[in-house]
Amino acid sequence: MTSVITLLTDYGLEDGYVAACHGVIAGIAPEARVIDVCHQIPSGDVRRGAAVLAQTIPYLPKGIHVGTVDPSAGGARRAVAIEAGGRLFVGPDNGLLSWAVHASGGARAAYELADDAHFLHPVSPTFHGRDMYAPVAARLFQGLKPAELGPEVPLSRLVSLPEPTSQLRDGSVEGEVVSVDAYGNTQLSIAAGDLAALGVRPGDTLEVRLGRRQLAMPYRETYAAVPPGDLVAFADSAGLVAIAVNAGDAAQRLGLPPGAHVRLSPCR
Repeated sequence: MTSVITLLTDYGLEDGYVAACHGVIAGIAPEARVIDVCHQIPSGDVRRGAAVLAQTIPYLPKGIHVGTVDPSAGGARRAVAIEAGGRLFVGPDNGLLSWAVHASGGARAAYELADDAHFLHPVSPTFHGRDMYAPVAARLFQGLKPAELGPEVPLSRLVSLPEPTSQLRDGSVEGEVVSVDAYGNTQLSIAAGDLAALGVRPGDTLEVRLGRRQLAMPYRETYAAVPPGDLVAFADSAGLVAIAVNAGDAAQRLGLPPGAHVRLSPCR
């Protein structure tokens, strides 16, 4: 049984956009419980939205999961509903949902949101979260079948973001910055298990290569294990290695945007 509707957007909290989405859902399905995953994804940052949703989804009840981080709103991209692992994902077909769908076991079926009988009218070309995704989610909660939304979309035609990768070789592990959070902590695609395979444990020192730069950095259990202002690497709550500054901004200090290449190895 569907128990919740969740919302992830880049709308921020300074305006009434999120409240409007809540209001639409409440007007159609007042019994629905709505969980706000995040509304402060950097504007248009599809990759950051995808990472937050994918890393949150294992801890959310099965339900209907709406995501809208959509720099192409009003353009030619499709709006879709995707079935995966007993969940329904609703949002733009721009890759935002792809990592969470993968984390849920992969897509089983997908449908284009084509029947505008399920939308609010008039539909704003720049506010599909309110006029398309929220009402569709509410009607799905009430029992609308996904196949009633529109034509089935071949799974091979769904847009997927490239999965972050890491590679062990020559006594080191290479990866990339997956995302940067509001504190400037940089999450890497490198799992803590990759460092363990190299014999690195909390308390050791890492050699960190960022392009032409090379740094020695403590590997600890938490950023609070180093003095304020110091750099530190640690395993975050998703089991991935993160680089942070205690009481500071690592992304700004090191110039590490999402996608930046990083190489870690034991400090010899």
